[in-house]
Amino acid sequence: QVQLVESGGGLVQAGGSLRLSCAASGRTLSNYGMGWFRRAPGKDREFVASISSSGGITSYADSVKGRFTITRDNSKNTASLQMNSLKFEDTAVYYCASSMYRQDSTNSAMYKYWGQGTQVTVSS
Repeated sequence: QVQLVESGGGLVQAGGSLRLSCAASGRTLSNYGMGWFRRAPGKDREFVASISSSGGITSYADSVKGRFTITRDNSKNTASLQMNSLKFEDTAVYYCASSMYRQDSTNSAMYKYWGQGTQVTVSS
């Protein structure tokens, strides 16, 4: 059974940083693209960042470009999202996801497995 578990969420002041991690079991992440998505209160889930299976290609939502960095450590079967210069509007539940393909993708339909989410709250 495949399981993705996020960690690292919490409460931070605007301008601060958090690092989210995603650990997988039951699936070798190195064969698949990974993504981070988020859902803010009252809003639809949205794409945040993605990374290809090798880590060589990354994509970011315009709203986080230059502030967030997605990485992966295939030797540890993990992915991470470093979030700097956090803003109030970054407040959301953040989900990691494992794709059906090697490529990175901004489309949530390309992702087969999802974590349970971790709450990020940014105080203004």
